[in-house]
Amino acid sequence: MPKLKTKSGAKKRFKVTGTGKIVAGVAGKRHRLISHNAKYIRQNRGTSTLSDQDAKIVKTSYMPYAR
Repeated sequence: MPKLKTKSGAKKRFKVTGTGKIVAGVAGKRHRLISHNAKYIRQNRGTSTLSDQDAKIVKTSYMPYAR
């Protein structure tokens, strides 16, 4: 079997924690922030873990060896 390549966009956007969860940046932080309230901006600061369904897609399709 040939080796599978990791998607180059995925390795820039996702990280795997020690317990195997996938961490990604939160959407909605780049522009148009003046129309959002302070609570929205504050809660979207930093990173968050992906849901189990999304993490399964990232692990199997995009980053096959990052387990």
